[in-house]
Amino acid sequence: MKLVNPHPDPAPRLLASSQALPTHGERETAPCARWTRICDIDEIPRLGARVVRRASGPNVAIFRTSEDKLFALADRCPHRGGPLSQGIVFGERVACPLHNTCVELDSGCAVAPDKGRVQSYPVRIDGGAVYVELEAHADVHG
Repeated sequence: MKLVNPHPDPAPRLLASSQALPTHGERETAPCARWTRICDIDEIPRLGARVVRRASGPNVAIFRTSEDKLFALADRCPHRGGPLSQGIVFGERVACPLHNTCVELDSGCAVAPDKGRVQSYPVRIDGGAVYVELEAHADVHG
């Protein structure tokens, strides 16, 4: 299924953060961060995730909801470190596959009565391509 941009202007659409994707020739305002193209949105299953494996820093799971909203979290449950990318996505939450700890996709916070938080990352989509803002000098692999 091909997603169609409902907005005729070519500006990137914000999905999970308040900053705009830098355009050609502009520098990012945060010198410690960078935008990394991950994949096309069609490569992330609805109600599923795709993992970005990194040489340094935690792996990142990019989640897609049934409404095609995208979120990115460190792929590690705050409870016992389980792989959130293998959990069940429902609404805007994911349930860890190990002990069913629920985590809010927008904030990375565990849902009460559970406690803890995982790092969240800003996500953008531009022309069907998915971008995640990762720390500078963090190597990305597949």
